[in-house]
Amino acid sequence: MSIIITLYSMTITIGSYLFSRMISKKYGSPLTSPVFLSTVFVIIILLFSHISYEEYSLAKEVLTFLLGPATVALAVPLYKQRKQLLRYLIPACIGLITGTVSTIFSALFLAKLFQLSDWVMRALSLKSITIPVASEVAKIIKGDEVLVAAFVMATGMIGAMFGPWLMNVIKINDPFSRGLSMGTIAHGIGTAEVVKEGELQGAISAVAMGLAAIFTSLIIPSIITYLI
Repeated sequence: MSIIITLYSMTITIGSYLFSRMISKKYGSPLTSPVFLSTVFVIIILLFSHISYEEYSLAKEVLTFLLGPATVALAVPLYKQRKQLLRYLIPACIGLITGTVSTIFSALFLAKLFQLSDWVMRALSLKSITIPVASEVAKIIKGDEVLVAAFVMATGMIGAMFGPWLMNVIKINDPFSRGLSMGTIAHGIGTAEVVKEGELQGAISAVAMGLAAIFTSLIIPSIITYLI
């Protein structure tokens, strides 16, 4: 029975994403982003099918395992675009550091403004780095790993939904800049969204995602006590 549920869960997950992409192409809007829309579809279908998260989790693990090869595959466009990366290396590093620092400080500033707890502030400080790295850093700064994962997912989803739209509004059309922005702020989910725009955007976003995670994991344990 568990095998049937797993296959069913995988089918609705993949089907929801493909259907969401069709809707996104026809009705371009932040609210029709495939990442957001497919998540809503999957939740609704699971609720009506009376399938618990525990039953769905095996399908999630199978699909998550496939992220490994998909992430490694990003090395191909990165190698092809290596000359572009080297050409803009210094401005890219400045932009990445500025973006990483600003997202940390802005999140903590708003958290203090609304008098949120220390637990929430520690989790928010890691919201813009990928979950595997964020979970390990959370252990070091004594943050709640579940809360960290929730904030990371929410940040990635919001970034994927509104990032490209916002850059279109303020006329950021350069592929390098778009990829750098999405990877720095919206990590893997943002990278998955921006790679649809082009090979260069996806390659730069992948590099930014990795470097932002390394930079954040180095500075947060040292400064989080002073910031909170």
